[in-house]
Amino acid sequence: MGEAANTAPIAVLGSGSWGTALAIQFARAGSPVRLWGRDPAQQAALARDRRNQRYLPDAPFPPLLEVAADLWQAVHGAAYVLVAVPSHGFRETLAAVAPHLLAGQRIAWATKGFEIDTGLLPHQVAQQVLGENIGIAVLSGPTFASEVGQGLPTAISVASPDPHFASTIAQDLSSPNFRAYISSDYIGVEVGGAVKNVLAVGAGLSDGLHFGANTRMALITRGLNELMRLGVALGARQETFMGLAGFGDLVLTCTDNQSRNRRFGLLLAGGRTPEAAMQEIGQVVEGYQAARALHTVAARLDVEMPICSGIYRILYEGGNAGDVVRGLMSRPIKAEFD
Repeated sequence: MGEAANTAPIAVLGSGSWGTALAIQFARAGSPVRLWGRDPAQQAALARDRRNQRYLPDAPFPPLLEVAADLWQAVHGAAYVLVAVPSHGFRETLAAVAPHLLAGQRIAWATKGFEIDTGLLPHQVAQQVLGENIGIAVLSGPTFASEVGQGLPTAISVASPDPHFASTIAQDLSSPNFRAYISSDYIGVEVGGAVKNVLAVGAGLSDGLHFGANTRMALITRGLNELMRLGVALGARQETFMGLAGFGDLVLTCTDNQSRNRRFGLLLAGGRTPEAAMQEIGQVVEGYQAARALHTVAARLDVEMPICSGIYRILYEGGNAGDVVRGLMSRPIKAEFD
């Protein structure tokens, strides 16, 4: 720590809570980092305060973290680019960075979720915008930005079709309190991150309506089964969903109130409208729009996802949570693993 492990900096695009936390971790682990966000006023505040006062006020920036004034400055000469923006801004960010990428420059992302309008996974969006020959990787796993910012022990998955790229990112991130595991199943890692937010909304609804611990664990366990079915249909490996980016991230997001999606469900159960709940949380709640995209993808692939469909009905069709739960409990008896 303190001396750069890499001579070329890493560009982190997205200065929200997660992008900031990852930039801090890269720098803490010994890599020079340039952090960029689209709001010039916010960037100026980050540079002045040497911390993200809005999202991570207790996490000062290490010396190796530089706040980039513009996108070109962030990307120019970077070893690789890491995009950490919400899913609804992913395509726009890739389109903005595309003119600045040099031949052979690789891109990774910590963005989770299907694209809302198309139902595409992030790697499919990246291939549309940047071409199919660009080197790609995805980061996901059971992480809260505030804990990463504080340097608390954390483990994540880094997946790429290029094992060398996955290993490079994992090494750049790893430190005594941060462990990165590598995988080639980037589709599975993406699907885990896309589905868990929807199930976390359901967990918040369930707990907010006092359905009890039994119901919560049934939702998580059967929700994992739905996640696996969809992932395999999309080309993922089933074992990926028993790891950090599947089961680990799902349990974390469904059971801890640091999860915005879980808190969103709790607020809905308390009588808030979706709009009022999101305004109260004050940050993007990925699970709300993800439920609509997931509903479209599951229908397109003819994958049965009764829990996720029930959450969709509650959010978009005025469904009653109690009726949805009772409907799930009255489904025909079947084998647990089909």
